[in-house]
Amino acid sequence: MRLIGLAAAFAVSLVLAPPAAEGQPEGMPVKIGVLSPQSRETSAAGWTAFRRGLRDLGWEEGRNIVIEARFADGKLDRLQSLAEELLNLNVSLIVSQNSPGTRAAMVATKTVPIVMVEVGDPVATGFVTNLARPGGNVTGLTNMARDLTQKRLQILKEAIPSAMRIAVMMDPGDPIVPAQWREAQSAADRLGVQLQRLEVRSTDDLKRAFQTAVIGKAEAVLRLADPLAIVLGVETADLAKKHRLPLMVRARPEVEMGGLMSYYADALDYHRRAASFVDKILKGAKPGDLPVEQPTKFELVINLKTAKALGLTIPQTLLIRADEVIQ
Repeated sequence: MRLIGLAAAFAVSLVLAPPAAEGQPEGMPVKIGVLSPQSRETSAAGWTAFRRGLRDLGWEEGRNIVIEARFADGKLDRLQSLAEELLNLNVSLIVSQNSPGTRAAMVATKTVPIVMVEVGDPVATGFVTNLARPGGNVTGLTNMARDLTQKRLQILKEAIPSAMRIAVMMDPGDPIVPAQWREAQSAADRLGVQLQRLEVRSTDDLKRAFQTAVIGKAEAVLRLADPLAIVLGVETADLAKKHRLPLMVRARPEVEMGGLMSYYADALDYHRRAASFVDKILKGAKPGDLPVEQPTKFELVINLKTAKALGLTIPQTLLIRADEVIQ
């Protein structure tokens, strides 16, 4: 009876324990790669949430999983070599952040599974065939949501009702930017404001963009969502305050850096949910069979400390609607 009990316990442990990935030696930790166009510092909170999500699913670093992380620090031309570096380490899959990271991973491999996080329209950019059944070796989470840029511009106008000219800053090289720019133009027509298009590819471009915004008599700034937005988040917020321009950014991290407001899905939740894709793939699921997830909940974050520095009073109607107010 004791032998039978031990055998049963062993069988249960085999069912509950995460299996080794395909091709992974039995008993060896599974090696996964993380590829980000951002810096380790600016994306730290998200990857901490990702690791927490893995632990909740039974994957513990050093015991049954090893994470090899590579960060491009905003230098997008480094992404390809970093992706190749991860593949040379024989990772079982790659978790790629943002569209540039995912594109680099896809160029590097057509067979190793890729879990994308925080990308724009993955169908329009050619990452997947469709959201319901991606096909190929890529799946994950998109931040694509209808009219999100329009909503941001509308909130910015609500915060500064007198604003008639708004500067829109963007990295034109990112594939998700053209659709956002069209959305911004559509909202501007409806709101009766003029837009000033300003392209930003580097810190020097950012400084020139703010100078151009001031010369053009912009009364506020809308920063479109692309990887450089968070890489240059601190510099953007500092320049906005220096030139006394209210700044609508993409997400909470950039508001914490000093931006005035953001409207976005919970970025930490994105990363936590990415862990479930990793878990399913390591347990045998094919990436192409796992539907791409879209955001369902968005949050409005307002930085009152920044508002005070700008001498700006945020309307009570916005404060009431805010999911978080940073004092």
